[in-house]
Amino acid sequence: MTDAGAIDAASKRLALALDALEAALERRRDADRGEKTLGAQLQALGTDRSRLAADLDAQAARVRALESTNREVAHRLDAAIDTIRSVIQTHGQ
Repeated sequence: MTDAGAIDAASKRLALALDALEAALERRRDADRGEKTLGAQLQALGTDRSRLAADLDAQAARVRALESTNREVAHRLDAAIDTIRSVIQTHGQ
């Protein structure tokens, strides 16, 4: 092989190596973008989870308060029914 042929072959190998390096760099950039996107999604999910947990706690407290109110109303209704029955029995006889 002549010097010119060797230089041409070396130039082609160098060009192929540079193309491969450029492709690898582009794949790395894509992977980095994917990691950043995934990180942002994970952070958003964490924020959503925290918000949902707080909402769930608030709703559970509201349910407890409503159950307590419901029991109180039931007791008052029972007392009122007993009073009405007593009045009916007293005045009905």
